[in-house]
Amino acid sequence: MTESGGLRPAVDAETRARVALSRLSEPGDEQLGEAVQRLGAVATLEALRDGRLGGTRERHYRTRLGQVDVDLDLEVAGRAGIRLLLPGDDEWPAQLDDLGPAMPLLLWVDGDGDLAALTRRAVAVVGARACTAYGEHVAAELAAGLGDRGWTVVSGGAFGIDAAAHRGALAVDASTVAVLACGVDVAYPSAHDRLLAHIRSSGAVVSELPPGARPTRGRFLDRNRVIAALARGTVVVEAAVRSGAKNTAGHAESLSRPVMAVPGPVTSAMSAGCHELIRVAGAALVTDAPDVVDIVGDLLTDASPERRGERRPHDDLDAVTLRVLDALPLKRWVAPDGVGRAAGLDAPTTLRSLGTLAACGLAVTRDGAWRRAPAAPRATASS
Repeated sequence: MTESGGLRPAVDAETRARVALSRLSEPGDEQLGEAVQRLGAVATLEALRDGRLGGTRERHYRTRLGQVDVDLDLEVAGRAGIRLLLPGDDEWPAQLDDLGPAMPLLLWVDGDGDLAALTRRAVAVVGARACTAYGEHVAAELAAGLGDRGWTVVSGGAFGIDAAAHRGALAVDASTVAVLACGVDVAYPSAHDRLLAHIRSSGAVVSELPPGARPTRGRFLDRNRVIAALARGTVVVEAAVRSGAKNTAGHAESLSRPVMAVPGPVTSAMSAGCHELIRVAGAALVTDAPDVVDIVGDLLTDASPERRGERRPHDDLDAVTLRVLDALPLKRWVAPDGVGRAAGLDAPTTLRSLGTLAACGLAVTRDGAWRRAPAAPRATASS
């Protein structure tokens, strides 16, 4: 159990061991994760200290033993109001367990929202840092639409698409979660200090790295698996052919979570990765929040109504009546037999259809002659 705004009520041996191991390893370390799942965190830490853990990385872990100060990490977190979550806690998102040995050893959380509740209905929205104005607009609109429908937006707090997604959710007073590649007390990028503060007020800022930890390229890639695992599906808004957003999509696919991509201009290098995901990897093409919710939502409660084009006056007419409408001239009057010849229909059928068109306001008559009503469109096959 955790208490809002603080650490676990009792810092037990399991908690201390996991904090220590999080300092010794990098996120997503499956070798260490497998040992923790098999032995428990306390026994794993003791085996490592005694040189009994084995494996290719034991020497690397042992070189970091001198950097471990569990009491300091807990003290720094406590002063900052950062809470610590362990697997099995009420606030722990159970979907993270799908990562198996690569699941986080723990999570440091800063924010007012309950992480498990926030991510029960969540979608990851990710993309390029160096995004275009198009991508920024689409990401913000997509996130706002998801937020309006009661979905939490999960992203990485970075420049570009991530920031646009967070801001889109915040603009409609919806919850959003930022998963960082550094400690939750580190504003990275520093220009997002205010944005991260807003995210904390309505959602949560999350990391598996201890307080004060700095970001590295590898940590950005490692945190992507957490973004993918927290969400029911991942949407890539803009991405180059080589992109961290595609890395997140790969994690989502490996977790059997839906992968979606927003198409962009065929001339844009920033959409090339999205197009490749759709063409090669089978990602679903989405353009807005209803598209996304149709894929990740519940069948009965989240299904969107069928989309239709602009409704036209002749939409409900049968094929024969449409032929008569097309045979009617707009500017000159024609006798019924002339309309029938143009439509290829007999006189009774033509008269019956003309009556239907008049009732619908699509045809007018004068002295026994007919023409199309001035506002009536031509009902061609393409319409």
